[in-house]
Amino acid sequence: MTRHFLNLSDAGGDAIAAMLNDAISRKTARAGKPKGTADADAPLAGHTLAMIFEKNSTRTRVSFDMAMRQLGGTSLILDGGTSQLGRGETVADTARVLSRMCDAIMIRTDDHSKIEEMAAHATVPVINGLTDLSHPCQIMADLLTVIEHGLALPGSQWAWLGDGNNVLHSIIEAAGLMKFDVRVGCPEGYEPSPLFIAEAVKFGAAITLSQDPQEVARGADVVVTDTWISMGQAHAEEKLAAMMPYQVTPELMALAKSNAKFLHCLPAHRGEEVVDAVIDGPQSLIWDEAENRIHAQKSVLLWALGRL
Repeated sequence: MTRHFLNLSDAGGDAIAAMLNDAISRKTARAGKPKGTADADAPLAGHTLAMIFEKNSTRTRVSFDMAMRQLGGTSLILDGGTSQLGRGETVADTARVLSRMCDAIMIRTDDHSKIEEMAAHATVPVINGLTDLSHPCQIMADLLTVIEHGLALPGSQWAWLGDGNNVLHSIIEAAGLMKFDVRVGCPEGYEPSPLFIAEAVKFGAAITLSQDPQEVARGADVVVTDTWISMGQAHAEEKLAAMMPYQVTPELMALAKSNAKFLHCLPAHRGEEVVDAVIDGPQSLIWDEAENRIHAQKSVLLWALGRL
């Protein structure tokens, strides 16, 4: 069967652990090498990844391209506006064509149903580079980052502050698979999907919702937030007003554990969801987190292509 990576549950906890171990090993092994140099084993030599972007991107675009280079393969970029997808070709037909021409497909889009349709018709692995529902590749990098900095995932306490969005959905999904707990601080009307919560709880994770940001942050091992306003999102002023009590400040971080780590998937709207003193402070791991998109996605690619 073709291995798609649309959500973390497509792989499962054991495979995620194997991917994280592989990412750590590969990252360690290539320390000091130029970033464009292939890994010694070049496991994806001769392979090509098609990358479809219907949403703007910096980290996803660069990290997947560099991941393929370091694995010995190549990538090509299809922009939604300049490919036939932008002129009405169906997602299914695009999936069929790209499956004949490339070894894997990564898509970054605004509608999760598109990636599900692509996976249904592709005969090569399809990887979720971001949808409106979830962002599993980002969370793979987040897990890798905190592990590198000494945190054992099982039993750890994560605090999320802000919007109940796609990134949070994948964190909640990870909590169930990797056995940690998440406290979610968000205003009424911006809660995450109850479907993700129910699935994580079924696997034994404790997922709690609160409108008290201090309660959420207290005693946390990891504090996470994300941009509150996406491009083109309506009612921005109303949403910002609702979100401001959940801004991550030094005072809020002081309620977490003394060695707590701060994560943000970037880009950040400084002065909105987080202040400079936190994002640039000693507890922030955002630059490691951004770089680790490369290393985590290398292992996702290897898993999807049956090399792990």
